[in-house]
Amino acid sequence: MVSYFFEDTKFVFKNRRDNNAWLKAVASSEIRKLGNINIIFCSDNYILDINQRYLGHDYFTDIITFDYCEGDILSGDLFISVDTVRENAGFYKADSFDNELQRVMVHGLLHLIGYDDQTPEQQEVMRNKENYYLDFRAKMFSSR
Repeated sequence: MVSYFFEDTKFVFKNRRDNNAWLKAVASSEIRKLGNINIIFCSDNYILDINQRYLGHDYFTDIITFDYCEGDILSGDLFISVDTVRENAGFYKADSFDNELQRVMVHGLLHLIGYDDQTPEQQEVMRNKENYYLDFRAKMFSSR
């Protein structure tokens, strides 16, 4: 089950049902099942506080993932800074804010699945997976 929360932001997230179906399909494709996934949309200041308090990092980021997975059941908290996603969409020349937001959400889910991005090789695998699942999403909903 995917739940959505909002902290220190006026952001409104639409199309939750489609997003849930997509994330479930991603999990299934990776031979996993969705457990309790909390997606918390927040501000830069909110995510900075989380980063400092729990990870000891003093910088802004687009997503912080807390993993509560057990076996093949994916559970966790995905804190997503709407501010940084919006900024990164322009910086990385994403197709749109929505596309960058989807990339960040699947990035967090991929971390829960077990993918990492600490080395250049891992980053390449992660980026390829993100692109694959973004294309997969586009195909899922292309008939609309």
